[in-house]
Amino acid sequence: MNRVTGILTTAFVVLLASCKIYSFKDTSIPAEVKSIHLGYIENRARLVNPALAPALNDALRQKINNQASRLAQRPDADADYDVSAWVSDYNYSTSGVSGQQAASTRLTVTVHIVFKNNLDPTGKKVAPANFEADVSRNFDFSAQTSITDAETQLLPTITSNLTDEIFNKLFSNW
Repeated sequence: MNRVTGILTTAFVVLLASCKIYSFKDTSIPAEVKSIHLGYIENRARLVNPALAPALNDALRQKINNQASRLAQRPDADADYDVSAWVSDYNYSTSGVSGQQAASTRLTVTVHIVFKNNLDPTGKKVAPANFEADVSRNFDFSAQTSITDAETQLLPTITSNLTDEIFNKLFSNW
């Protein structure tokens, strides 16, 4: 059984290598793609956490450097991939009630992404095609915690989770 597994694994690796797709951990970027432009992620939500946009920008650039390192990050939109994004929603709601009082609060953060494939906007030869999408995450915290304290405590988690969501939307074939 181990010999069969070894043969199948080898065949699978050869098959993947012949597809001309350069793969990273759970990501695939066509070999033709050499550069990416990341526009500054702006805060356009009604409520603004001033620390969020800079944290998202830094984290996304770092993630691309670490996990898609062969892509040159360019300062202009003439790159093979052009990505712009903005925080489109940042709001609080009651997520749990206990004894007719709020027990937990939910922060919802949404980032709108605009992806342009300058090599092939249709995605037929070089995937993916141009798209726009929203990524959104909820973050719950105790209603007894002030919003200021919650934002400070949650910022690393918000940044990490949204960066992963954005990266996956851009580079994963799920």
